[in-house]
Amino acid sequence: MVTIEDLAKEIEQIKKRNRRVELDKSWETSFFRKVLLVFFTYLSIGLYMYVIKIEKPWLNAVIPSVGFFLSTLTLPLFKDYWIKKNK
Repeated sequence: MVTIEDLAKEIEQIKKRNRRVELDKSWETSFFRKVLLVFFTYLSIGLYMYVIKIEKPWLNAVIPSVGFFLSTLTLPLFKDYWIKKNK
């Protein structure tokens, strides 16, 4: 038989999980995360271009990084459209 204490523990576990899920979702949609991703994209592409001796690697790395950033801005629009379409 399930006791009230067991139910209280289970509810508390669910609340903790919900808080963790909400924090994860906040991180996934945060501007700070997007800036970090753009920075690391720029850094990795710039290093790659430098190693393969592309002319002006750090300047040329801006274009894919900006493209990536723009894609992070437009994806929520497509997500909302997809959710509405598939309800």
